[in-house]
Amino acid sequence: MRFSHKVELCGLSPMRKFHPYAVAAKEKGKTVYHLNIGQPDVPTPPAFFEAIRAFEQPVLAYAPSPGIPELIAAIQGYYAKLGIPLAEGNILITAGGSEALSITLQCILDDGDEILIPEPFYPNYNTMTRTCGASIHPLPTDPAKGYHYAVRAQIEAEINEHTRAIMVTNPGNPTGTVLSEDEMRLIADVARDNDLYLIADEAYREFVYGGEALRTFASFDDIDENLIVVDTVSKRFSACGARIGCLISRNEKLMAHALKYCQARLSVSTLDQVASAKLYTVGPEYFAAVREEYKLRRDTVVAKLQEIPGVRCVCPGGAFYLMADLPVDDADAFQRWLLEEFDDKGDTVMFAPGEPFYATPGKGRSEVRIAYVLEKEKLERAIELLGLGIEAYNRR
Repeated sequence: MRFSHKVELCGLSPMRKFHPYAVAAKEKGKTVYHLNIGQPDVPTPPAFFEAIRAFEQPVLAYAPSPGIPELIAAIQGYYAKLGIPLAEGNILITAGGSEALSITLQCILDDGDEILIPEPFYPNYNTMTRTCGASIHPLPTDPAKGYHYAVRAQIEAEINEHTRAIMVTNPGNPTGTVLSEDEMRLIADVARDNDLYLIADEAYREFVYGGEALRTFASFDDIDENLIVVDTVSKRFSACGARIGCLISRNEKLMAHALKYCQARLSVSTLDQVASAKLYTVGPEYFAAVREEYKLRRDTVVAKLQEIPGVRCVCPGGAFYLMADLPVDDADAFQRWLLEEFDDKGDTVMFAPGEPFYATPGKGRSEVRIAYVLEKEKLERAIELLGLGIEAYNRR
């Protein structure tokens, strides 16, 4: 049987492809420390579950395709506190940030188009782009420069007749890079001046560790036709399983096209929307406490990695990820070996191999993405296991 050329070009998620090996390791009695997926262990605010318990409608009906009014109003209120006025029609509720990204790319990409993305990048961007018949044109970054890429000449040198959009994640996944306001302004200017869409994945906006004010590209009112913001409750409120995100844009024609896809999938989960609306009642003290917890975890991971000979990494400024270069020949093979053949006192560790985070062939082969989403003591043990694993792997 024949398969789509587009799906043949897609690879498995490096965050999830080793799940069967992890299951097999656990069946053998091993404890697996998961640093592979950005699944926080920070408790979801109780308001979410209270809203579910209080739900008393006699029929669990379809929600409106654009989203329920209560959730849209809650998102408007959140952005109003950031000084960003949004109309109801500027917001579409989606099944997580992932669907917001997929819908966006389906609206703007055709076969042969390219989207310019700084690498390393979130690997699922590649799948989303490939299914549109397009491809990622990588914008190279340098860990020695903190993965920063907001240099106008360097960005514009990568733009060609196939370029349709620039996509950035701020703060970055997988690097944790945080753009300054001047860097954001420069990227916005490049998109506007070159008549490109600017897709801003801002799922990790709340997680910055240098005392910066919360920033969004939506604060620039001169790129309304260019800008598409992707947001989500998943990371902000530690509610990944709710699968509630949103697509935000003041480009009316774009939003009208995006609504076609929203109607085609009927609606997003009604109950999750009702509960997610209540998450926006959480006060600033919640974010302050979570920010401090992640900063502690970041510092723990960086300090422990620096103790392992041959490991190189950059201390991230935001999100809860970092890229680390390991002294191994192949991080993918190393991960499989850790699950199948290695343990220390019954323990082993998972990460996400780095090669799929790049579009440039050959890059990232010895790199891994680490998600510091476990509590401090577990992170210390996980990085200890990584060091022991590297030593044993290279001794074989």
